[in-house]
Amino acid sequence: MIALFGGTFDPVHLGHINMATECANTLGLSELRFLPNALPVHKQGPAISTDDRLAMLQLATASDPRFTIDRRELERDTPSYSLLTLQEIKAEYPQCAIVFLMGMDSFNSLDKWYRWQEIISLCHIVVYQRPGDAFAPSEALQDYLRGARCTEPAQLSAQLSGLCYFLPGQPFDAASSTIRNAIKHRQVVEPWLNNTVLEYIQAHQLYLSNRDNT
Repeated sequence: MIALFGGTFDPVHLGHINMATECANTLGLSELRFLPNALPVHKQGPAISTDDRLAMLQLATASDPRFTIDRRELERDTPSYSLLTLQEIKAEYPQCAIVFLMGMDSFNSLDKWYRWQEIISLCHIVVYQRPGDAFAPSEALQDYLRGARCTEPAQLSAQLSGLCYFLPGQPFDAASSTIRNAIKHRQVVEPWLNNTVLEYIQAHQLYLSNRDNT
């Protein structure tokens, strides 16, 4: 079973790492792939360079051998539709179950994603649900959950795709936008960032200009 965790990671923070670690531990994964986006469809693109985001992600994931970085979306010259990535990985590993990890906010908007019905046919959806997260599925998502929701992580390995599991998660209050703004205003960000990532940001003076926070 392969897990995929996509995002801009601008910058990657300890909330991302916590989420990935909880997923890998609970599902007993040997591999969890971070998928940094190049041209994200659902949000404004990152202001810093792709090389900087990738370097920080490499630093943040280096200590866990289960974590790898899949660069395919960085190498595209088209928007980072999740469907394209899932189609490619399914073609590479046709007999392997694929898990797509996301937060509750992403799940609540899943039915707005490009060809989302095809996405859920290619993978299992795992939602990281922290205490207090708003669960607000649309009618379409409620219909999906009636047939897809499972309560045990072991069920995900019993079939290749089509299930949805809500992964209980520890609260970790971190958001990349908040971190970028704090860095710009010279505020404390240590509780949110891996030490090596913070050192990289400081060494390269990232997020200090208005351009990096638009």
